[in-house]
This record gives sequence, structure tokens and C-alpha cells, in this order.
Amino acid sequence: MYLFRIFRSFVPLANPWGFGASDWLVLGLAILLVALLFLTKLAAPYAHAIAKRPLLSMGLLFALATLSRLLLLPQSPVLIPSGADDFGYLLLADTLSHLRLANPAHPLPQFFEAVFILQQPTYASIYPLGQGIVLALGQVLFGSYWVGVLLASGAFCALCYWMLRAWVAPIWALLGGLLAAIQFGPLNPWTNSYWGGFVSAMAGCLVFGSLPRLRESPRLGNGALLGAGLGLQILTRPFEAVFLFLAAVVYLLAAFRKSLTVMWKSIAACAGVVVAAGALTLFQNKAVTHSWTTMPYMLSRYQYGVPATFTFQPNAVPHRPLTAEQKLDYQAQAIIHGPGTDSLSEYFSRLAYRFRYLRFFLLPPLYFVIVPFIPSLRQWRFAWAIGTMLLFALGTNLYAYFYPQYIAALTCLFVLISVQGLRALGDTPRKLAVSLCAASFLFWFGLYLSGADDLLPITAQQSWYYINRGDSQGRAAAAQKLAQAPGRQLVFVRYAESHRFAEWIHNDADIDSAQTIWANDLGTEENDKLIHYFPQRTVWLMEPDAQPPALSPYAATQTPVFEIVH
Repeated sequence: MYLFRIFRSFVPLANPWGFGASDWLVLGLAILLVALLFLTKLAAPYAHAIAKRPLLSMGLLFALATLSRLLLLPQSPVLIPSGADDFGYLLLADTLSHLRLANPAHPLPQFFEAVFILQQPTYASIYPLGQGIVLALGQVLFGSYWVGVLLASGAFCALCYWMLRAWVAPIWALLGGLLAAIQFGPLNPWTNSYWGGFVSAMAGCLVFGSLPRLRESPRLGNGALLGAGLGLQILTRPFEAVFLFLAAVVYLLAAFRKSLTVMWKSIAACAGVVVAAGALTLFQNKAVTHSWTTMPYMLSRYQYGVPATFTFQPNAVPHRPLTAEQKLDYQAQAIIHGPGTDSLSEYFSRLAYRFRYLRFFLLPPLYFVIVPFIPSLRQWRFAWAIGTMLLFALGTNLYAYFYPQYIAALTCLFVLISVQGLRALGDTPRKLAVSLCAASFLFWFGLYLSGADDLLPITAQQSWYYINRGDSQGRAAAAQKLAQAPGRQLVFVRYAESHRFAEWIHNDADIDSAQTIWANDLGTEENDKLIHYFPQRTVWLMEPDAQPPALSPYAATQTPVFEIVH
């Protein structure tokens, strides 16, 4: 820990060695590089043996991604849900864990209005099923939604190796899996939120790993794996599933242009799995919106104006009253969308802006290997991979917002480009590039493991790595206080006029049976209705915008919060 704290000293004479912060950083990096180069040479024979054993390799990569995050639990414990996206996915997972797709509408829905949550005609999340299924598995099997996230992280790293085995030699596939564990393992934002991209990334691994296998051996199993990838993408990101499907069709037409009939059984197996995923989506639509063809997020767009429309469409108009938090979210999304429809210049300007998100998928030393990758484009399969990435970039650019999980299905292709570029390098620069990646990860991992709280607020702005720490919003303190109170609790949430983007209304799938219920503060007269509905509950007032956030016994005051947004 002292090693990290000493970085705060930029005055060389402030320590016995006469080192400043940059000196320590350079010395530490040099030690790491030498150690990694030595370990690489020492481990090479074992790595080749392991790489040839798929189950062993996948198991080790799974363990590396998951156990390394578990090591950080003393400093960064299990995630505290904090925001509309988290709560939306957790409601979906809780609903699924009760073996249903939607929940009955509550008789007093106005108290439970929240961003990305439907109240009518059912009480349900607006999100597709994929991420919710993974979270629900974590809760059902291990009693923790976050365990589902952690398992998905390990599964992706393992599947990344499996996918690469269809493109490169085993040792290079193992290297790619290790790079995936470094970039997308314990310190990745997807591992440290409930709405990450690992499920879609796994779908991409299945698709991009099964296509070359189908080309070599059009067997039933490979077709089923392709269908599983496409189906998982449909269940997770339906819009981007269109691009993944188009890319797969182009690959198959190019690979089997003279003999498509030889793979009709594989196509049938693929189609069967995709149809099953599509049917599950239709059942969710029917259960949540009471319409087979209306997706939950489409109904949310009509009722609340969010999520925002595509850029070639006008802004959505809400058709329900909005809470303070819902109004803020609607206004923000409307501003990001813009007042009108897209122009060509705006489209390409937005596309150029998104180039910076390449950093999410590539560590800095791997930018360098893009250049030696370029000659690989003479092979149509690599040209097709780049074309697929371009298709996703152009297609997702039709939406005003962008998060890395929108193109998560491409994650393994970024790893493939890195590995293929490294293959083209000489032995020394290759080892140097990989060692720099490892050294960067070990530095940040060590920093978070050290628990140097006075350093982390500074470093949080210097890295794409992210891990949850502390309780700046007071959510854990409030939850602990409520858990210690006898009986069941009812908490009214009162936002201040200065409130900015921090949803606090979150409830279980079965609201009435929950230990703690969170409700909008609608003023004394309205609040009395809910208090009378839950006569046995202790009533509290949560003021999240107070400094510090305040949880106190409820005292009736008139505080209206609803208004119609026109």
C-alpha cells in the first residue's frame, strides 16, 4: 500500500530515495516488465500444453476472471444497485426468478413510478430477457444477483478462447483469452454493474466461433451453436441482433455459395433455436404489454417518452404523468436526440465522436498491433470481420445514445484483431506489447487491491477501468438502517428541487410482500392512501439530495411531485 501512496509525492526530496511520482512509476513498470518477460519464457512450455486442452484452458480462464474479482471483495464488496438501469434489470431478474414474465399491476401504481419500469398494463421492466436470465440464475443458485454477473464475466473469457480456436492456433487462442481476462475481467465496468454487456458478448463468441466451424464441418451441433448465439443476441439486444444475423448470412453465403444444400441440417438446427428465442420474446411481449408485437421498451417510449427514438424519427412524446426523476431522464434523452431528425453531417459527426470508445475494447499497447493486422485483410474472413464491425458501427449510429454494450457482440472480434496483429509482430515486440498490457492491468489491480482511498478518486478519471467503491450516495447506509429496524418498512422518497439523475424508487417483483417498499412522496393527502394500504409498516422519509442523504421517521408534509411533460 505504501508503494501506491508514495506516488502522491511529486517532490523528489520528500522520500529517502529522492524519487518523485514519475520515478516510482517508471521503476515499478520496469520491474513488472522484466518479471513478466521472465515468467513468459518460463511458462511457455506449459502454456502450449494447456492451450491444446480446451476444457482446461476454458476452466482456467473462467477461474482467472472470477477469482481475481473475488480477491477485491474486501475493498470493493458486492455491488450496491444504484440507478434506473440497475433497478430495471434487477426487477426483471426478480420477476424471472418467480417463474413469470410480468407482474400484476399494483392498485396504487402512482407511488411506484420509476425510470425504465412499466406500471400499466402490468408491473414490469422494459428490458429484454437475456441479462435478466443471467441475474436470476445468480440469485436462484447462489442467492446473489451479482454472482450472475461474475459468472457471465468468466464465461465470456472462456468462450473467447473457444471462439479463437476456430480462427487461430491453440496457443494464440489462449493468449487471446488471457487478454480478454485482462481487459474485460475484474476491473471492467461490465463486471461492476448489473446492466453490462457480457451476455451479448457471449452471443458474439458463439456466432463468430461457430461460423468457421460450420465452414469446416457443417454438423448439426455447430448449427445449433450458431442458433444459440443468434438467439441469445435476440434475447439481449434485439436491434443489434439484426446486424449479427446479416453478418452470419453473408458469411454462410460466401462459404457455401456452391453447396448450400450440404448444410441444410445445420441451418434447420440453427433456425430451431432462433425460433425458440423469438417465441420467448413474443411471450414476454404478450405478458408485459398484452400485445404480441409491442415490445416493453416500445410501450415505455409511448407512455414515458423513453428510451429515445432513433435519430431519423422525431422525439417521443410522453402520454403519462412523469415523476421528477422521469422528467429529468426524458429531457436528457430528448436533448441528446436533438429537436429534429438526423442530417447527414450530424450522423457522421456522431460516428466520428464514437471512435474514442475503441479504447474500451483495446488496451493502449494493442492499438499498435492494428498496423500489422492490416495485411490480414487479404483473407476474406478477416475482411468479413472488419465489415461486420463497420456494419455495427453504422447501424448503432442511428441511435443517439451509445454505450459499449451496444456492440458487445463484437468484443471477441476486437480480441481476434489483437491476436492476429500480435502474430504478425516479431517475438521481442510481441512480448513487449503483451507485457505492457499485463503490467498496466497489474498496476491498476494492485492499486484497487491496496485500498488506497485517497488515491482512487484521482485515478478514477485516468482509466477506463472501473470498480464500485464506497457509498457516496448513502444507499448502503440507508439499507442497513432499514434492515436493523423491526418489522417491515415503507419509505417515501422526497427529491429536492436540485435533484439530478439518481433513481431511488426500486421494489421487488411482489411489492406487497417486500421487506422494504420504496415509494414516491406525493404529499400528505396522497401518501395517507399508501400508509392506510400498508397499516403494519413503519413509515420513513428518504431525502437523497440532502448532504449527507437523510433517512428519518416520516412526518406528513404536502410535497407534490407529479407534472405532465408536453
